[in-house]
Amino acid sequence: MTKPFTCSIKRIRFDENYEPANNTRLTTNFANLARGESRQENLRRTLAMINNRFNSLASCDNPKGDRYSLEIDIISAEIDIEGNGKTFPFIEMLKSTITDHQTNERIEGMIGNSFSSYVRDYDFSVVLPALGCKVNEKPESFGDLHGKLYQHLVSSAVFQAEFQKQPVICLSVSTTKTYYRTTNVHPVLGTEYKNDEYSRTDDYFEKMGLTVRYFKPENSNAPLAFYFSGDLLHDYTDFELISAISTMESFQKIYRPEIYNTNSPAGEVYQPSLNYQDYSLTQVVYDRVERGQLAVKQGKWTEENFIKPYQDILEQWAAKFVPLHAANQERVA
Repeated sequence: MTKPFTCSIKRIRFDENYEPANNTRLTTNFANLARGESRQENLRRTLAMINNRFNSLASCDNPKGDRYSLEIDIISAEIDIEGNGKTFPFIEMLKSTITDHQTNERIEGMIGNSFSSYVRDYDFSVVLPALGCKVNEKPESFGDLHGKLYQHLVSSAVFQAEFQKQPVICLSVSTTKTYYRTTNVHPVLGTEYKNDEYSRTDDYFEKMGLTVRYFKPENSNAPLAFYFSGDLLHDYTDFELISAISTMESFQKIYRPEIYNTNSPAGEVYQPSLNYQDYSLTQVVYDRVERGQLAVKQGKWTEENFIKPYQDILEQWAAKFVPLHAANQERVA
């Protein structure tokens, strides 16, 4: 018997031979790419996009643009609610490792990047529709349980034994908000953008103890949303930041070309839109319609297999939970 709410972590390599595990959320970017007739070509092209983008940003002493490549591991975290050995697949993230082919050195990349969660599917695809919430409307307690479960994971001895730093999660900016370019420019992250108020996703990640900042890296078409605890600009190396940009910008070009693969970059005032027509498609096959349908199915599956069976236990645990690490809850001024 293990203790209740014990976390465990598994790794699987994301490469051209990757096949999704049985308990992987099929809406996950990397799982969507790894199915169908084009699966292996999809994976090769995606990895090439990531490596090319990394080398374009890590250009010092890299005249041919081929000095570095990334190895990417899918980190699957599971949680045993009752301590009886029955685990629930909770969160998936990505961890990159950089290979310097000139020195044969292996360098730590970012932990976090993509973020996949069954409970998040439940919150957005089951809870909000059931309450009839409109765009950006949400109940006051929305995301409370998910936020505490996430903080429990990243504060656990199991997670901290595997990873030396807290995750940085990199997502698309919200299509419901307007972003304003600032004069603040970071040498790696690029030009910072700000908005007037949090989106519903920003609020959701704040419940996880994460602050958000928006940066448009050099030669990117739109800002990315970086969710982090601590200090994004000082806690991570340039290579860690570049690995996050190259990985997630590549996924976003495939998944949201209307925002990240447009034929013109974001201006001083930027309103992202999936109805924008002036964009180019990548050569990677991605099924966005299926992704939306699966989110609902996976949310309902979570309700039946996690929320309902453990509801009383989860509520009692959440009521007593105190974050084990100091999270930066204040928005950067």
